[in-house]
Amino acid sequence: MNLKDVLTPNRICLFKSNKKDESLMELIDVLKASCGIPDIQELKERIFYRENLMSTGIGLGIAIPHVRLESIHDLIMALGISPGGILDYTSIDDKPVKIIAMIAAGKDQHKYYIQLLSDLVSKLKSGDTINRLTENTDPNQIYQLLLGK
Repeated sequence: MNLKDVLTPNRICLFKSNKKDESLMELIDVLKASCGIPDIQELKERIFYRENLMSTGIGLGIAIPHVRLESIHDLIMALGISPGGILDYTSIDDKPVKIIAMIAAGKDQHKYYIQLLSDLVSKLKSGDTINRLTENTDPNQIYQLLLGK
């Protein structure tokens, strides 16, 4: 399981907002439009519940909000870019979040979810990669950069 298995250019957006809750809603809307999620309200409630428990801002300008839902059968992901950063995300390093990767997995997809996280973090951990992604405004080019092409 890697990025090309769960991400497509139409699931990449440039955030209109620099606020955490609004940005999360933008990604939920992307998933709603592109994935045919059976219960979008459940996804929304679980994403915000998870964020209230503990921020998913992992540092280095990256956040990975994630949930597991019984209604999801194939791992899905949406990615949002905020060149200026989302200041109210409360990341563990207290830096603005520039990239949010939202992942929804089925209850029995733990192994695939971990593989995806590993692939994603290994691609994003370089500050140069984050800069190249946030300087780009074309979802197709962002997608190609993420895949290393």
